[in-house]
Amino acid sequence: MSCGIHYLASVFMAVTPNFVCGIPGNVSSILFYNSSKANLEDIWTMWTSTENYIVAQLENGEVWELNQCSKSKREVSFDLAYEYKGNKSIFSCSDGFLYDDTKWKSTVVTQWDLVCEREWLAKLIQPTFMLGVLIGAVIFGDIADRLGRQRVMWFTSAGQFVFGVTVAFTFDYYSFVIVRFLLAMVSSGYLVVAFVYVTEFVGIKARTWASMHVHAFFALGIMVVALVGFLVRTWWVYQIFLSIATLPFVLCCWMLPETPLWLLSEKRYEDAQKVINIMARWNKVSTPCKVSELCSVQQDDPGTDKTSGSGASSTKKHNILDLFCNWYIARRTITIWLVWFTGSLGYYVFSLSSVNLGGNEYLNLFLIGAVELPCYIIACIGMDKLGRRNTLIPFLILSALICVLIMFIPQDFNVLIILANMAGKFSIGVAFGLIYLYTAELYPTIVRSLAVGSGSMMCRVGSVVAPFCVYLRSVWIFLPLLLVGIMALLSGILTLMLPETLGKPLTNTLEEATEMGRKKENCSGKTPPANSGAALEKIEMFGQEAVRTEK
Repeated sequence: MSCGIHYLASVFMAVTPNFVCGIPGNVSSILFYNSSKANLEDIWTMWTSTENYIVAQLENGEVWELNQCSKSKREVSFDLAYEYKGNKSIFSCSDGFLYDDTKWKSTVVTQWDLVCEREWLAKLIQPTFMLGVLIGAVIFGDIADRLGRQRVMWFTSAGQFVFGVTVAFTFDYYSFVIVRFLLAMVSSGYLVVAFVYVTEFVGIKARTWASMHVHAFFALGIMVVALVGFLVRTWWVYQIFLSIATLPFVLCCWMLPETPLWLLSEKRYEDAQKVINIMARWNKVSTPCKVSELCSVQQDDPGTDKTSGSGASSTKKHNILDLFCNWYIARRTITIWLVWFTGSLGYYVFSLSSVNLGGNEYLNLFLIGAVELPCYIIACIGMDKLGRRNTLIPFLILSALICVLIMFIPQDFNVLIILANMAGKFSIGVAFGLIYLYTAELYPTIVRSLAVGSGSMMCRVGSVVAPFCVYLRSVWIFLPLLLVGIMALLSGILTLMLPETLGKPLTNTLEEATEMGRKKENCSGKTPPANSGAALEKIEMFGQEAVRTEK
């Protein structure tokens, strides 16, 4: 939930309100079209386009036209009229800007004048945050494997609170971006380790539902952002309230034990046995699992004999090239990467665009978050009843069709547009939610973490590209949706060539993974012993295949 809060916080914090150049003197009267207003608040309610301008007459008689990024002084000012055909002298906005504060008292845009020639700085706020998310996932995923899940969760949860509050007290744009980048890194690390932590404690039977719960609470974080944005209209106070909302999670992390799987991997058998005993006591199991049994399986496994040829094969170091060892595995990898990228791109395009749909932007974002909750339930039911592939394909194609449908809805039909965007977020959310587990099941144990990790990297690339995709609305209002629709359709078609994994055992070798797709190509030319991977299958009962899913 805390990650969902920080990931979408900039939706309201970096809003660019209506604005014009500052007035160079004391004003005696203001004119907007043919209406003379006493104050700017009345004019902002009538503002409809960036092409609008305000005519202001100063006490010394000068008449100025105030545009968004320039102002002009009329040479002849005898008659105060909105339309003027005479000569004008054009000046830059040296006196600052006047902002519409009817909705937001202040944002980071109004705080540091991130408009006109500095507009590109405002557009970098969300992409730089997502870049921090990408780097944080890699760094803290690796640290969690080395130092343990518990310690990293302590550090990242505390870092979320500290950096979240610090953002509110930054003194300029560059310090703001730097602290937000650090916040993104610890938030991403926290999400990665929390996901791994949950899957390591949950058995195979509940693996699907447990992984979806993580996504569901991320959606609740988005709903919190909408609620706080509605109640608090000053950006730094808004940021403090969002950070305070994450404080309970910091306190909870200090009470959590280390996972037994990581303790076993570090050969801390006594500590692992203590945690297993606590689990058995809570679950009222009379004969808890013995660590010595797990160790004995590993010792008796011939595949672990490092003097044998099979042992040398099993300890081979794998790299990204193993995901392209033959045409069938390579095609699978490209398709999976495309689905990861499309899921992330569509997820954030629908989320970030919600404030531009018309109507109440706070309600729009709340509904965009709320629609995810039933989508994960549908995803779980579909994965268990229809299968992974048979659920993924229809929802990818459906999301593409919805993107096309939105283009034909008239712009003044706000309710229909909002409903269609919710449907799009629902369909892409189902696809994005199930790809985590589907990827883990498509690849063998020896490269499973590598495959899911590489898919996660493509996911982060999609999240970095998404804000720039949203900015393409200025070129054509439907261009972001068109791009998402094309990617979703292409992903859905390519997914037809993937094998179904429902009810099938997890594979241990690349040969078995290739055979799962009814292919005969051999990746290494060696046949593993029949009992290789026995220890892995034993550990797998605790959810081992998802240990490094997000790294």
